[in-house]
Amino acid sequence: MVRSLWSAASGMIAQQNNVDTIANNLANVNTTGYKTETNEFKSLLYQTIQTRTTTANGVNKPIGSQIGLGVRNSSITSQFTQGAFTASDSNTALAINGKGFFGIQGEDGTTYYTRNGNFVWALNTAGTLSLTTSDGLRVLNTAGNPITIGANYIADKVAIGDDGVLMYPDDEGVLKPMNITIGLWQFQNAKGLDKIGSSLFAVTGSSGAALNENTNNNLTKSEIRAGYLEASNVQIANEMVNLIIAQRAYESNSKAITTSDEMMQLANQLKS
Repeated sequence: MVRSLWSAASGMIAQQNNVDTIANNLANVNTTGYKTETNEFKSLLYQTIQTRTTTANGVNKPIGSQIGLGVRNSSITSQFTQGAFTASDSNTALAINGKGFFGIQGEDGTTYYTRNGNFVWALNTAGTLSLTTSDGLRVLNTAGNPITIGANYIADKVAIGDDGVLMYPDDEGVLKPMNITIGLWQFQNAKGLDKIGSSLFAVTGSSGAALNENTNNNLTKSEIRAGYLEASNVQIANEMVNLIIAQRAYESNSKAITTSDEMMQLANQLKS
């Protein structure tokens, strides 16, 4: 009976984590480039009550008797399916069609990766311009270096093509390439990336090293869509259904604890 208390308690904890994950998905339904997360579970250790060879006459039994000791969360996995494209009036709004990630230089100098292409031009102290995230982190080019242009350029006139090439109009108003291309990277196992917040991901041993699309010919190249942003891939209807299922599972585990408590109470009240 004590086993039932602990098993049900582990179920309540697991479902609470599940609800937390669903709530986070719903909270980020309008977050650009956000990827929905799913909770995965695994059963805990099984306790053997009776083995396959414990009959009274020593005959082998085909099936043993084991009782599970509950459940716990095994992982929370990001689903990197393509989000819908939403139009934007910004000339630095970029969406990725494919498996690529933008490279971002963190404040600590480490390279992080994101699907959020809501970029802006930031003015540096020397008068130059850098392409950055809304948090001021610099976007990287195909060589892995921050994208910075000279002080003689006007930010609103800089255009970005669907191939990620930066262009600027000449004296006749014709757009000319600036020999700067926004970099894109892929991973052997994107689900192994470490989520660090602000729509940024960090490389881990599980994700594998970042693969530069510009230099790796074995990759299916992604496409940049200028004037668009990739919306979150969270499906509200699915999340609401999952929320109801998690709530019912939590209630069922709570009922199991109540039932176990009532059974123990009855046992304590037995008199000889």
